Amino acid sequence: MNVKHYGRQQLRRSALAVGLGLCLAGGAAHAQSNTTGGIFGSVENQQGTTVTISSPSTGFTRSVPVEKDGRYRVTSLPPGNYTVTLENNGAAVSSRDNVVVTISNNTSVPFGAAASATQASTLEGVSVTATALPSIDVSSVDTRTVLTAEQLNKLPITRDVLAAALLAPGVIGNSSYKDALGNPVPSFGGSASSENAYFINGYAVTNPLTSIGLTQLPFDAIDQQQVLTGGYGAEFGRSTGGVINIVTKRGTNEWHGGVYTIWEPQGTRASPRNSSYPDTGFYPATDGTLYQYQKRNNYWRSTVGAYASGPLIKDTLFFYVDAEMNRREGEGIATSTTAGAITSASVGRNGWNEYKYKIPRWLAKIDWNITDDHHLELTGVSDKTEYDSKTYGFSYADLAHGDTQNGGVYQKDGGDLYVGKYTGYITDALTVSALYGQQRLDHVQSPFGYDPNCPLVVISTAASRAPGINYGSCQTTSTAVRVPGAEDKTDGWRFDVEYRLGDHDIRAGADRQEAKSFTGTSLPGGFSWTYSQQNDPAGAIDAGHGVGSPAAAGGLGNQGYYVIKSYTTTSAKVKTVQESQYLEDHWQASDRWMIYAGLRNEQFKNYNGANQVYAKQRHQLAPRLGVSWDVFGDSTLKVYANAGRYHLAMPNNVAVRAASGSLNTTEYFTYTGVDANGNPTGLASVPVNQAAGYTCNGSNATSANLECGTAPDPRTVAAKGLKSHYQDEYIAGFDHALSPNWNWGAKATWRQLRSAIDDTCTPALGGACFLFNPGTGNTFLQLQDDGSFVERHYSKDELGLGSLKRKYYALDLYLEHPFADKWYGRIDYTWSRSYGNTEGQLASDLDTGNGGQADVSVTQDWDLPQLMVGANGRLPNDRTHQIKMFGYYQLSDDLRFGINANISSGRPKNCTSFYPTADRGLYNGSFYWFCGLPGQQGYEFSPRGSHGSAPWTYLVNLNAAYTPSWFDRHLTFQVDVLNVLNKQRPTTYNFRYASSRTTPSPLYLRELNYTDPRVVRFTARYDF
Repeated sequence: MNVKHYGRQQLRRSALAVGLGLCLAGGAAHAQSNTTGGIFGSVENQQGTTVTISSPSTGFTRSVPVEKDGRYRVTSLPPGNYTVTLENNGAAVSSRDNVVVTISNNTSVPFGAAASATQASTLEGVSVTATALPSIDVSSVDTRTVLTAEQLNKLPITRDVLAAALLAPGVIGNSSYKDALGNPVPSFGGSASSENAYFINGYAVTNPLTSIGLTQLPFDAIDQQQVLTGGYGAEFGRSTGGVINIVTKRGTNEWHGGVYTIWEPQGTRASPRNSSYPDTGFYPATDGTLYQYQKRNNYWRSTVGAYASGPLIKDTLFFYVDAEMNRREGEGIATSTTAGAITSASVGRNGWNEYKYKIPRWLAKIDWNITDDHHLELTGVSDKTEYDSKTYGFSYADLAHGDTQNGGVYQKDGGDLYVGKYTGYITDALTVSALYGQQRLDHVQSPFGYDPNCPLVVISTAASRAPGINYGSCQTTSTAVRVPGAEDKTDGWRFDVEYRLGDHDIRAGADRQEAKSFTGTSLPGGFSWTYSQQNDPAGAIDAGHGVGSPAAAGGLGNQGYYVIKSYTTTSAKVKTVQESQYLEDHWQASDRWMIYAGLRNEQFKNYNGANQVYAKQRHQLAPRLGVSWDVFGDSTLKVYANAGRYHLAMPNNVAVRAASGSLNTTEYFTYTGVDANGNPTGLASVPVNQAAGYTCNGSNATSANLECGTAPDPRTVAAKGLKSHYQDEYIAGFDHALSPNWNWGAKATWRQLRSAIDDTCTPALGGACFLFNPGTGNTFLQLQDDGSFVERHYSKDELGLGSLKRKYYALDLYLEHPFADKWYGRIDYTWSRSYGNTEGQLASDLDTGNGGQADVSVTQDWDLPQLMVGANGRLPNDRTHQIKMFGYYQLSDDLRFGINANISSGRPKNCTSFYPTADRGLYNGSFYWFCGLPGQQGYEFSPRGSHGSAPWTYLVNLNAAYTPSWFDRHLTFQVDVLNVLNKQRPTTYNFRYASSRTTPSPLYLRELNYTDPRVVRFTARYDF
């Protein structure tokens, strides 16, 4: 649909290194759930008959027999430290302490003449003693990064789940889509930022309305954060990007508690860059001058938190609770382009913004060891964001703001999540688990002094102001007004069974999640007036939809001035239901070969506001295959490969416009004046040719997608037999231990989007929009005048939209120095290419300052055949080069230093303009892959990504921590400097060359986003 913007492997070493180094790459040799790990190994010469796994911190104990071939394994263990004891007829033969189990990984602990305590190593290669020799994980087939709580506290990163994910190779931040606090939502391997999946303690917490972002939790409550970048098993689905999987801390037999405070003073934050008009060569009055004053846009941020954990009943019942209050207060030019730009009608009333964020978060967890064989855990998470804004007038003449509040808004978003999980060890070979969860998110909005009878006023450009006319506004807000009672709800369950049969670890499971949303917005005052101008008064404003010229309506239209009356109103109660079943087998075929095979089947249903199914996909089979080869049989060189298919569902927001009664119209007038409230006077309607077929209900109001406020019949919304969005992926790589202190490896990745769901409004279908599968033929039910339906198939050529293409290939290299000689370090280099004619579910290239297109899975990409001309090229998430470096140096027991650097080449740049000819049904905007003004000198074909790249970005973060021994190391002081070089590089631009078919845009190539300014963060914490 036409544009609507989105607002704003392996580490190995000691148990100590587990807490400090990154556990990178590597899947489990044996089946594990997304919240547990395991322990396996071999016993030489039949020294024992039983292996007992025990947790001193929780009293948990489990014994398994040693098999005839000398192997043993224990699965579905909660992450933590364990003691592994080999017993012979009840008598202990040998024991290994401090065996660390991490999420979805296994720990290898061998017993035998050649084994010692220093040789016990995790499947991720983490030994139980600091002097262990390195070993490569020879049974992994996927690629992952596992971050522990200690790592998250000790590396200099932004304290945010999304920011932590950027440590993983091949993951970038997409500045066109951000969370409430401005953190970019990550893109994995060229995929759109909506194509990720997020879990907390096994429950899906992906945004149920848009799939962009997630429910967060107190950062200090994270025990481990797993970032899956590819090759993940059949247990995971509903993602064609990456998976962020979080396991929270839990209580033990030891009492622990602590308090912490984190402060980013406003005075330590560097001033952000001002935004200037670009040098277009057409507008000497504005070229290179100030567009938006941002030097005084500054804020302070703080976090105050406390936690406690311990036993309610020793060895049986434990609790953990963490609560924190995050605050941010600042001031500056309002970020909305309708309230902050020099050209704005409202800057004199609401251009200056003073705001406060208050983000209370808490987590509570109960773990109950009913017996050694039966466990129950309950988790509660709360994540709420309150935003309170007060706006005042601002004068660009003297860069001063007023003292009288004229506008503002109070918003509250978020809610609570509750999850329960049962794990049962039925026999030594059989384990079952069951999970159920519910979540509710509320969305409240109260604009200050909001007048529902006062419309929004927008000035397109500085040239849109007619001389001698004062353009004011009585509206106090430029933010879309939410429907009262907006909310999202989810509830879901999953059931998993694991069975060990000889050399096979077999897992099977099923899950279901239902997401409901009540959502909707309208423009402030119900509609807007947008004042515009074009250089040729006699030229049609929008010939493709039958709209005539300004001069034809007289008034100021004779000079090219006109005004647009727009309605953008949505309201719907919608629902999605997602189900899946999977079966997988980890087969240890020999001492050197592990083979993985899995199959996932998924079903998706999407419901409209009348609770009717308008789109569904069934029998979506996703095979997953992998192999790992221990080349020399000594875990020093591993070669691995995997292949898989991954499906993705449409989120709830698709139904808001595609399947509900949305209203999206524009009506054009000329005028002779403007009253004190910003309403045009002397209105004269610009002639419209209604025979073009894009007017609503016989009026002159046009709708490019025929969104006239009437919901379509659900049987006609989507193509029959609609296939889901899915992608194929292939990965091959190796890991090599060069020496005890150095490891390196390489990985090659290929991803190809095979099927997508989007909407098309191609004239072949009459101008309205329908969900379909791009790049192939589609069959639609078409409503006839007599109420009957006719089934009609359209070939790809008849639709005129070409083939679907999104491909990504990459080469990842890493070099790692595990923690030894007081330091740890790792460097990753990724060379990649992401290209095609669609980003996927999103459209970042449409960002003009307010974010990319917000209509997830119903983007503008496939609406018209003309939009696809030149669309093939480098995609917005392409970053050819990425270099990531991080590590730390333990200077003494009291003093530690850390570094985190991310150096990346820039995002591709474009030039888009109007189509060469004003064809029927064309969107009247600078959306097409041409550069210049149609029919004028210099106008040329301009394929996607053909105008170079944004500058390289250089982010270097440093920290230092002091933990005094004279305070028994309970107290820690830490200083982090983020972006120490203060390199504020532009990350994206306004790519729209023209504001009309005859008028260049004064904003073409305006810098939209910059990397954040330097800031200093102070942390003090006391742990006991």
